[in-house]
Amino acid sequence: MFILIKKEEQSKARRGRLVTPHGTIETPVFMNVATFGAIKGGIAAEDLRDVHCQVMLSNTYHLHIRPGDDLVHRMGGLQKFTGWDGPTLTDSGGFQVFSLASLRKIKEEGVYFASHIDGKRIFMGPEESMRIQSHLGSTIAMAFDECIENPAEYNYTKQSCDRTVRWLLRCKEEMRRLNQLETTVNPNQMLFGINQGSTYEDLRIRHMEQIRELDLDGYAIGGLAVGEEAEEMYRIIEAVEPYMPTDKPRYLMGVGTPQNILEAVHRGVDFFDCVMPSRNARHGNVFSWRGKMNLLNEKYAEDPRPIDENCGCPACRLHSRSYIRHLIKAKEILGMRLAVLHNLYFYNDLMQKIRDALDGGYFESFYQKYHNLLAERNPD
Repeated sequence: MFILIKKEEQSKARRGRLVTPHGTIETPVFMNVATFGAIKGGIAAEDLRDVHCQVMLSNTYHLHIRPGDDLVHRMGGLQKFTGWDGPTLTDSGGFQVFSLASLRKIKEEGVYFASHIDGKRIFMGPEESMRIQSHLGSTIAMAFDECIENPAEYNYTKQSCDRTVRWLLRCKEEMRRLNQLETTVNPNQMLFGINQGSTYEDLRIRHMEQIRELDLDGYAIGGLAVGEEAEEMYRIIEAVEPYMPTDKPRYLMGVGTPQNILEAVHRGVDFFDCVMPSRNARHGNVFSWRGKMNLLNEKYAEDPRPIDENCGCPACRLHSRSYIRHLIKAKEILGMRLAVLHNLYFYNDLMQKIRDALDGGYFESFYQKYHNLLAERNPD
């Protein structure tokens, strides 16, 4: 159940709460991406609690490939398998329709893949995606869709959207069936539908009008942050938002930078995910309240300060820029781990500060102060 607590008057920003079988999610929220059931950089379930993570997101396609969703099911689902007992979200495998374009063939029944691991032939359609996600036992399952490239040809995009609606109907029916089985790990699994339509406003709106009639647990905007300019993404959010149900959570998939997140919250989005904080951190790129930093820069070689003096993460509480820089340059896993912990903490702290600003009635001033600053280079 989603509770809309507050909506800003000066923007579309929303403060909400999603009550789930695995705990309550305060929104706006950033979901921490654990593709294979763990965040790259040596981050375990107990670390997620330390960085104030609310939701762990894992990848349906990759977990199906290894260790296999049947194995995860036998182990009691993602929560017992990983040790994370909070809410989880699994994507549908639809993004791999986009990212593994050279390895797949799309038909009405679903998508035929060649495994990126060993070339083994795989088929995934709406029913298969729902069964895999049911085996994983996630709190929220994403509907199977086709994520297409930007820019895409108009007629193909229209046909793809129509097929995604047909797939969504099949997903909903299959989830209803699966949630009634005695062997189901999470019989209260929730289903989010995904809006597609490339960068065509009319197709985006038409598709949103179609899928909102299905009364799903939440709605995502997919197919963005795949190469288009940020302003294009913001334009599509602004076009689609008025047609999204106000009483359901809204999820912008695969986004993004701290600036992207703040801009999207300003435009009415509630949920986010991105591999950026962990991926960037592993290469020494970290975020701070004064902007972005590259710890590999020579000026940090003898810098005794923490990454961010206003940060309470495990790395900033105990270690210097100089030490973390040394570890990353020496390719010590601890360096990557500390940088990843910092970035995850920063993202989750950003969301907490956004929620505090919404609760306190000063979100607009918070937005004006930080929406450009977070994208700048830290001058320190």
